[in-house]
Amino acid sequence: MRESLRLRSITMMMLIAALVWSVTLETCIARRGRHWRHNNQRSSDLSDSLSSKKPKTHGNSHHSSHNNNNIHHHKSKPKQKPKLQTPPKAVGNNFPVVSQLPKVQPPSLPPLNESQVFNVMDFGAKGDGKCDDTKAFEAAWAAACKVEASMMIIPPEYTFLVGPISFSGPYCQPNIVFQLDGTIIAPTDSKSWGKGLMWWIDFTKLIGIKVQGKGVIDGRGSGWWQQDYPFIDGETKLIVPLNNSVNQNPPISEFDLKMPSIKPTALRFYGSIGVEVSGITIQNSPQCHLKFDNCGDVVVHDMTVSSPGDSPNTDGIHLQNTRDVLIHSTTLSCGDDCISIQTGCSNVYIHNVNCGPGHGISIGSLGKDSTKACVSNITVRDVAMHNTMTGVRIKTWQGGVGSVKGILFSNIQLNEVQLPIVIDQFYCDHTTCKNQTSAVAVEGVTYERIKGTYTVKPVHFACSDNFPCVDVQLSAIELRPVQERYHMYDPFCWQTFGELNTPTLPPIDCLQIGKPARNRVQSDHDAC
Repeated sequence: MRESLRLRSITMMMLIAALVWSVTLETCIARRGRHWRHNNQRSSDLSDSLSSKKPKTHGNSHHSSHNNNNIHHHKSKPKQKPKLQTPPKAVGNNFPVVSQLPKVQPPSLPPLNESQVFNVMDFGAKGDGKCDDTKAFEAAWAAACKVEASMMIIPPEYTFLVGPISFSGPYCQPNIVFQLDGTIIAPTDSKSWGKGLMWWIDFTKLIGIKVQGKGVIDGRGSGWWQQDYPFIDGETKLIVPLNNSVNQNPPISEFDLKMPSIKPTALRFYGSIGVEVSGITIQNSPQCHLKFDNCGDVVVHDMTVSSPGDSPNTDGIHLQNTRDVLIHSTTLSCGDDCISIQTGCSNVYIHNVNCGPGHGISIGSLGKDSTKACVSNITVRDVAMHNTMTGVRIKTWQGGVGSVKGILFSNIQLNEVQLPIVIDQFYCDHTTCKNQTSAVAVEGVTYERIKGTYTVKPVHFACSDNFPCVDVQLSAIELRPVQERYHMYDPFCWQTFGELNTPTLPPIDCLQIGKPARNRVQSDHDAC
């Protein structure tokens, strides 16, 4: 009997212990499950956040580094630089607006060792501004080209005379740094340029190329400028002096006439991915100062362009067939567009730029000689312009095809700008241009918080009869006249349709509300 009771007691205790253990185990598993789900959600959010900051890459799938990082060939390698966010791509007919750009800090990197540093002085450069240092630069580049994450040094306190030169791939190692702290000057004799070249300093087919420093690239272009007078911009016809006077052409010396008619761009990047330009000054270029052609993943910041306001065709930054671009914290003074955005450009974000003198920030000109042009997803915001001919402008030639879509101009501060807001589908920089029916279509353009003073006309919208401008949005426009040397005009609109989202100053009553009753549709061949 006692033995039976003892067995029952032991059995009962074991059942109670098993029950307690089971409850405890379930609780632990549940807690661990909650923590796993929480951490997994955080990881998923971070992954989504980083992936949203990746701009579209083109060509191969290489990822560029922000400093001297290696090129990464897979997605999960640690310490990879998050890509800078560009405006999201348009979907259908909805054109997104980007509120702000995320701040991305570059990773800290170990110092370079001696085998990665190539100083042009060690390759025979004199740096006296008189001897030709072109061969020394070529030799230094040839050595740096073979070493990944190398640095080519142009030291401070020296002036280097360098002729036309190409720092080219595609067989160079990635992530080369061109450290410019001295001054590079262009030759001014016609013999150095032959029959004429399109560029002076050229970087071609590179991955992860960075040009940085506190140095100067001086194109010494005054000898070329004399040959371009009179310089005609398509909007010049809108600016009529009060006394009907015309600026006299500057005298052309015998020396100036000897320069080739083809003028070089000071600094050009072609066919490259992961390009960064920062800190340097480019001045007095014969033509465009800084050009990107067929490039992707481009960052330009904290640099300066400086040329006289009457230097012809001296664009500050010129973009062509280039995608995923960030330009910020930059000062641009020149004789043409501070920034020019040409065909084939998309996902361009420009902010915190000072522009003037110059011709403002322009999309175009597009469609010249009946060509097809496609530009989309461009954001220009937080920009100051002073004493420029135009402010924010879209310019297209008659006879072209294609489209300009998804454009935002926001928070633009203007000081004595002649023509602050311009869409001109009749652009012509010749004396006369042929009337044509086809046009590069313009749609989805937003102007918000454009404020300041003008000296000729606040708004000029001249759109095509067959392809009117549609979905033009205006809000918080405050432009006040300042009488200077020119006849002044009221806002002008032709075949321009959209919405006035707030009252404007002055009233822009010429904008037609809504959409046109009939609008010709481009063929599949002509559409972007």
